[in-house]
Amino acid sequence: MDIAKAFSLAGKTAIVTGAAKTTGLCYGMATALRDAGAKVALLDVSDGIFPLAESLGGAANGYYAVKADLCDQPSREAGFAKAVEALGGRLDILLNGAGLQHRCDAIDFPADKWNIIINVNLSAMFYMCQLAARVMREQKEGGKIINIASMTSFMGSKRIPAYTASKGGVMQLTKALSNEWCGLGINVNAIAPGYMDTELTANMIHTEQGKAHTARIPAGRWGKSEDLQGAVVFLASPASDYVSGAILPVDGGYLGM
Repeated sequence: MDIAKAFSLAGKTAIVTGAAKTTGLCYGMATALRDAGAKVALLDVSDGIFPLAESLGGAANGYYAVKADLCDQPSREAGFAKAVEALGGRLDILLNGAGLQHRCDAIDFPADKWNIIINVNLSAMFYMCQLAARVMREQKEGGKIINIASMTSFMGSKRIPAYTASKGGVMQLTKALSNEWCGLGINVNAIAPGYMDTELTANMIHTEQGKAHTARIPAGRWGKSEDLQGAVVFLASPASDYVSGAILPVDGGYLGM
C-alpha cells in the first residue's frame, strides 16, 4: 500500500454539518479534510457560515458555505442539493457533526429541549446519511459517512438525558447503516470524542467536577479539536476502506479506565 496515497483526499468532496464556529470541533475536522485535499461544503443553520467560509478563502480555496435547517425537510434537502452542486455534482464524504446539548435534571427535563435535541442529533443525522447514500450509490464509487457520537454512546451520564439518548442512537444507527450499505462500498463509521476543551465546556473544565474528569483521563488533559483531525482523515480516506460500523473513541483513554 502507498501510505501517502491511502491517506490523501485529493480530488474528493465533503459535506460537513455543524462547523459554523472556529472554536468548535467540527470546524477543526472540516479544515483537516481540506488540508488532506478534499473540497469542503460547510452546511449550517447559522448565517455565520458565510463569513467563516470566506475567512478560509472561499470557493477559490475549496470551501463553500450553505445555510440550511437540518430539522426542516425542505430546507435540509435543498441545502444538501446546493452543497452537492457547489462541490461539482458529486459527494465522497459526509461528516455529520451538528449537535445540541441541554443540562437539566431528567425529572424536570423540558419536552421542547428533548424534541429539538433528538431531532438535530439523531433524526437529522439519519436523513443526511440517507441523502448522502443515495448520491454515493448512484455514483457507484462508494463513499465515507462519518457520524459524531460521544462517550455517552457507551455509558450513561447525569443531567443530559436527551443528549445521552441521542448519542446512544447514533452508535446503533451507525452500525445499522453500515450493515446495509457497506456492500455498496459506503463505509459508515463514527467518532466518539471524550471530554473536549471547547467554548461549550469552558465554564466546566475548571470546576471541581471538571477537575475530577481530568483526573480520570489517562492522558491527563481534555482533548482539543486537533485531536480529532487524524481520526476524521483516516475514516474519510482510502486507508479505512475495510473499516465500517466502527465507533472510534478519541478520549485520551477515558473509556478504558
